[in-house]
Amino acid sequence: MAHVPYSSPPVRLPSINKTKELSQRIGIDLSEEEVAEYRDLMKDIIGCYNEIEKLPEITLPVKYPRLPGYRPTAEENPLNAWYWKINISGAPKGILRGKRIVMKDTIAVSGVPMMGGSWVMEGYVPEFDATVVTRVLDAGGTIAGKAVCEDWCLSGVSYMAAKGPTLNPCVNTHSAGGSSSGCAVLVAKGEVDMAIGGDQGGSIRLPASCCGIVGLKPTHGLVPYTGAQAMEPTTDHLGPMAKNVKDCALLLEAIAGYDDGLDQRQNPTIVGEKYTDALKFKTLDNITIGLLKEGFEQDNSEQVVNELVRTALQKITKMKATVTDVSVPLHKQGPNMWLCMGHQAIADTMLRGGCFGSGHKGFYSISMMDAVGRGIQSQADDLPPPVKSAWMLGEYMKHEYRGRFYGKAQNLRRLLRAEFDKVFQEVDVIAMPTIPFRTPELQRKGASISELVNNGGNNLTNTFTFNLTGHPALTINAGFIDGLPVGMMLVGRMFDEKTLLKVAHGYEQLGQ
Repeated sequence: MAHVPYSSPPVRLPSINKTKELSQRIGIDLSEEEVAEYRDLMKDIIGCYNEIEKLPEITLPVKYPRLPGYRPTAEENPLNAWYWKINISGAPKGILRGKRIVMKDTIAVSGVPMMGGSWVMEGYVPEFDATVVTRVLDAGGTIAGKAVCEDWCLSGVSYMAAKGPTLNPCVNTHSAGGSSSGCAVLVAKGEVDMAIGGDQGGSIRLPASCCGIVGLKPTHGLVPYTGAQAMEPTTDHLGPMAKNVKDCALLLEAIAGYDDGLDQRQNPTIVGEKYTDALKFKTLDNITIGLLKEGFEQDNSEQVVNELVRTALQKITKMKATVTDVSVPLHKQGPNMWLCMGHQAIADTMLRGGCFGSGHKGFYSISMMDAVGRGIQSQADDLPPPVKSAWMLGEYMKHEYRGRFYGKAQNLRRLLRAEFDKVFQEVDVIAMPTIPFRTPELQRKGASISELVNNGGNNLTNTFTFNLTGHPALTINAGFIDGLPVGMMLVGRMFDEKTLLKVAHGYEQLGQ
């Protein structure tokens, strides 16, 4: 008989004690004999896992060469907006030729460290490029690096990143918004031309509002999420951030469209368009804009912000647009629906599911799933208060209430979308403040757990809703209060980014 050398199996057969522990974990009471018999039954199936491990790994392509880059010093990074600097040149021709683009540090760039704002992920280096990275490079763009984001993206401000707070470029003592905080700061400062941020509850629009730039959460599924750190597939979005509407439209042109089944969020009928064509107009005479009553009447709304946004919207009438009032009472339930869904999703998909979950046919990054799993098993104490709070509540609601509130919130979101779709039969765009109140100062040192959690999420009251409905939503600067930008959010019909960009561009042409 030929000598076969020993090889350590990828999956071990559980011990008797481990098998008994597994049965008790799921509520099954077994005798000692039954434990041994069930363990024996596992033996052949575990052989299947070990055979699968021998097959090649399926991953995403890396088409363009690069050097590893570096983590900039504090002197080179005074606002703490850069996580990693790199210079990856794309195709010699394309619509993004000459443009420098930064990626939120939840988007995989092969060979470049990725920590998603968290100590738990530090040290992970993906071996693949996310689809949006490849599309930017195919369009001739240059990837300039990775931008700091909030720890696991679970904060709407900019003080929860593991590497320290990101400072507002207008007033350094104040929040830059979150969670795509570094993206907004780098665009606002002119260190890059554009950025791709992520948005589960407002994380493109909030920092864009706080930093005075343009940020677009596209229609759900329009831009592929393939190869990015996920929280909840039904609310995950990637989208463009830029200093002006034209660059925002240009970047959207490069990254929108179907990803050949690799992203479960997408319908095969999705196609990108030439969005910059929407900017070729002289008036907005066929456009009606509805001011959402509830968006101006949140519990934390400030009158000074409302007045600034209303004044900005009245300027659009100079372009012959019509402005009217509309109402969707269910808008105020948006945060409640999101939180009922979001906490369980954070537990199931983001943490226990390694950011990819299960039950879909899209791309799974095995390396990222391993990195997340090992990180939370060994460093759960290093998670920030918002993540600890959400994870514990998510586990509690799933196990004590069987996930029924997650299911109910998912069902209710269809009603929420239908209510807005009714309004879109009468108007082309809906408008409101992006954030109902002025940009706050960064959190003080020594803040309590409650302060860190509550103050990190109270600015999402208007943005949450449109992650649930999936409608495209864009923020553009409405003006300044005490030197800090105030964002105006414009919301459009599903897959009607062109009208949204047209209205935003019309307002932009009028000047501040």
